[in-house]
Amino acid sequence: MMTSSRDELTRAVSPAAVEVNNLRVVRGGRVAVDNVTVQVAAGAITGLLGPSGCGKTTLMRSIVGTQIVAGGSVTVLGRPAGSPELRHRVGYVTQDPTIYPDLRVVDNVRYFAALCGNDTRDVDEAIFAVGLDDHRKALAVNLSGGQRTRVSLACALVAHPDLLVLDEPTVGLDPVLRVDLWERFGRLARNGTTLLVSSHVMDEAEHCEDLLLMRDGQVLAHSTPNRLREDTGCQSLEEAFLSVIRRGTEATTG
Repeated sequence: MMTSSRDELTRAVSPAAVEVNNLRVVRGGRVAVDNVTVQVAAGAITGLLGPSGCGKTTLMRSIVGTQIVAGGSVTVLGRPAGSPELRHRVGYVTQDPTIYPDLRVVDNVRYFAALCGNDTRDVDEAIFAVGLDDHRKALAVNLSGGQRTRVSLACALVAHPDLLVLDEPTVGLDPVLRVDLWERFGRLARNGTTLLVSSHVMDEAEHCEDLLLMRDGQVLAHSTPNRLREDTGCQSLEEAFLSVIRRGTEATTG
């Protein structure tokens, strides 16, 4: 597996937010995650990139503690993944919006705030953070797909999680909304939140400090955008990813 130098990954001096060791997951009789060992740096945006079906969602489910694993271990914020102590410290936004369509935006966020004991100010801050102040009284069923995604994000943010896991949050969004969401993710990271964001769109890797490149259930590279370009000699991150795949294939067949 290609890795970056520890000098370049400057955030590695802090304890990792997530440590995955020899993780193996079998789903439907197929190995979905194959002996993966990685760390997610605290207080940074780590991009989890790869084609659909490569194991990104399964790895994320393992990190948030909703996936049965066949082997290995996952430690999150110093505790085993899925520990009760992590319920209010880890936010998880799935690919499909997890909101109540018959409730208003503000009521959806209030519900999740109540679950973690937070108040009205937290609700207002979460709605503002995702840019939905003008839609706070709208029924979720009347929102666009991108707006529903933002409501899901607000429901996760209202708990002020230390770790925010986002499974392809920009899928189906127009370019303007994508840019806006990544700007918001950047502000969260600068304020100390650790973000793990999956995508199959390689140009989104530019917004990440660390990159985990997955294929066929394995992490092929753990690097940074600049280091990945240097190691492969490619200016395009998509071409760099393809180069990593070719190298891996040649190593296997050679």
